[in-house]
Amino acid sequence: MFVEGFPVSGRRLKLRINEGGAKLLEVKDLNAGYDFLQVLWDVSLHVSEGEFVALIGPNGAGKTTTLRTIAGLLSPMSGEILFKGKPITHLPAHKVSRIGISYISESLNLFPKMTVRENLLLGAYAVRDRKRISESLDFVFDLFPRLAERSSQLAGTLSGGERKMLAIARGMMSNPELLLVDEPSLGLAPKLAQRVFDALQELRRRGVTILLVEQNVNITLEITDRAYVLEQGRIVLEGKSSELSQNEHVKHVYLGI
Repeated sequence: MFVEGFPVSGRRLKLRINEGGAKLLEVKDLNAGYDFLQVLWDVSLHVSEGEFVALIGPNGAGKTTTLRTIAGLLSPMSGEILFKGKPITHLPAHKVSRIGISYISESLNLFPKMTVRENLLLGAYAVRDRKRISESLDFVFDLFPRLAERSSQLAGTLSGGERKMLAIARGMMSNPELLLVDEPSLGLAPKLAQRVFDALQELRRRGVTILLVEQNVNITLEITDRAYVLEQGRIVLEGKSSELSQNEHVKHVYLGI
């Protein structure tokens, strides 16, 4: 399959894309913004089951707005969002969460005066099955042994990297089918950022589908299957991450080559 992209230079580019399995998430011609300020213009993308897909672009391009709209925190001006083939375009955030989409924002939204374990249990607030909650706790503690060691520690006393891990782990407590992750390496030292990326790769290996927004384009294109490039609110390129890393526009603007 070939999909056309339009770099800023205006030159039309075609990149081969691995179509993968069934489409879990589809965003079609999405227009969104804040009050009278339009941020997204006819954005279309998809994420197939089991894929690790990235959305990259400069600050202010609309990457976070895209995730917030998918998560139901923003109501789009027009366009369509489908999850497992069913429209969720105007579902509120709490209902989007319940159908299997978990959004981990860059602000994390942890409760600093609550323990690690208490924060995790809040992530399973909509789950009524105690056995399932226990299994989810085992899963995230296996994924993040550091959190298991600090389960009784207040979240506000954790390091920056540990807080990121806690936010991701809390997002996994509802056993989501799709994880939306916004800027997980923001503000972290390189070693701590690498631990977070390693955790995301492990989630992918365990079958979790991920849509990632991330400023570190070098690492992002190394660990993801496909990527979209968003500039000035429009998708300008898409393709396999390995192919995008060789694209002249991406190399010049994002990789510094």
